Amino acid sequence: MSMPPIPAKDILKACEGMLRKQLYVVFTTPTQGMEPIMANLKEHLDFQIDLERRGIMFGAGPFWNDAEDAWEGEGMVIIRAGSLAEAKAIAASDPMHKAGARSYTVRPWLLNEGTVTVKVTYSDGKREVI
Repeated sequence: MSMPPIPAKDILKACEGMLRKQLYVVFTTPTQGMEPIMANLKEHLDFQIDLERRGIMFGAGPFWNDAEDAWEGEGMVIIRAGSLAEAKAIAASDPMHKAGARSYTVRPWLLNEGTVTVKVTYSDGKREVI
């Protein structure tokens, strides 16, 4: 016997004091193998870098296979948007999706827990994300 879905307002109340940052996750999957993906990779990466520079992208990257030794074309992009509809429009404008090389699904995601540590060494300007 499964429980009914829990309303978002109840989750937000349970998470009071946490970050509660609304983001959107784009899961992207190959539609026709790797050849169309590689043909559109440069335009896709340029698009991603533009999203990053404009402050829309929170993070992105490929999923390795389970052996962690190859890429089979899947990826994930986490974006900042004002609504699910806006997030879907951003995902639809990705050259990879426009070309039909990948399909995508967009899911709303509430970021509550975690940490980011950035180490900057002043003497040589090195930076590291831990």
